[in-house]
Amino acid sequence: MTVRRRIATATIGFGALALAAVTLAPLVGSTSISLARAFDTSIPFADNTDAQIFFVARLPRTLAGAIVGAALATAGVIFQGLLRNPLATPFTLGVSSGAALGAMLAITFDWTLGIAGISAVPAAAFVGGAIAVTIVYSLARGYRRGLSTDVLLLAGVTLNAFFSALILCVQYFADFADAYRTLRWLMGDLDISSYQPIIAGLPLLLVAFAIFATLARPLNLLSLGTDSAETRGLAVTTAQRRAFFSASLATGAAVSIAGPIGFIGIIVPHFVRLIVGADHRVVLPASALFGAAFLVGCDVLSRTIMAPVEMPVGVITALIGGPFFLWLLVRKA
Repeated sequence: MTVRRRIATATIGFGALALAAVTLAPLVGSTSISLARAFDTSIPFADNTDAQIFFVARLPRTLAGAIVGAALATAGVIFQGLLRNPLATPFTLGVSSGAALGAMLAITFDWTLGIAGISAVPAAAFVGGAIAVTIVYSLARGYRRGLSTDVLLLAGVTLNAFFSALILCVQYFADFADAYRTLRWLMGDLDISSYQPIIAGLPLLLVAFAIFATLARPLNLLSLGTDSAETRGLAVTTAQRRAFFSASLATGAAVSIAGPIGFIGIIVPHFVRLIVGADHRVVLPASALFGAAFLVGCDVLSRTIMAPVEMPVGVITALIGGPFFLWLLVRKA
């Protein structure tokens, strides 16, 4: 099968799955709704309970789930290719812990932001993630031969531990209500009731995905090693920087929308590789589409498994991803 045919087959197959998930998810919940009534314009929106549930309670979180799932899954592919480590995730390099620290500070100290209706929490989360990325990159760029992936990995792990300690410190001084809010945010949650967080993060994600579209061939070459990649005409340093910053941008934007939802960036890429192989020209679009479907499906489970109580979607992904991660460790051993 030619590469183009494989890409088309994977895109159609996983695209159909993602489309089905996004279409059906808003119809599923603890309360049954009538789709015809939800789209009935003759009923005032204030009096149309079905429309309010569909357009306010369910559709925004479904769209957010699809966007965040696609971003985290694709960022996982990029980081695994960049670091040449199959166990790398979008949170390996400290982006999530930096974003979490920013969100904790915004919640605990009740920061406000009156710019275009943007909430202070996602804005602070994105800034915190950007600071973490800047620190890690500054530590790794001093090497003469491109970015040192070893330094990236070690700096990211160290920064994760340091920011986690700062998060605990902030939580210690927070009152009970703020501590509960921070705990819920750290679990990762798609409980949003407006389109504003999606609109705020979408431009950043579009930039990241535009760069992702140019990274398939460089990642294939980097998988052979930097020396082999250079002999085949790849500007290794440039490719590494594009991969690092685009994946970090997507991760920061995703975390600012939904919090640090774990395991998406390791479950989805490896599952996709089992089906389509290791060629990044196929893996990247397939992972984006399956990541969207997977997180939307997990969100449906979080809303229905203990209805009417809703679990944070990060708990569902962790319950699925934990055993998968252990299996992957055993398989790679």
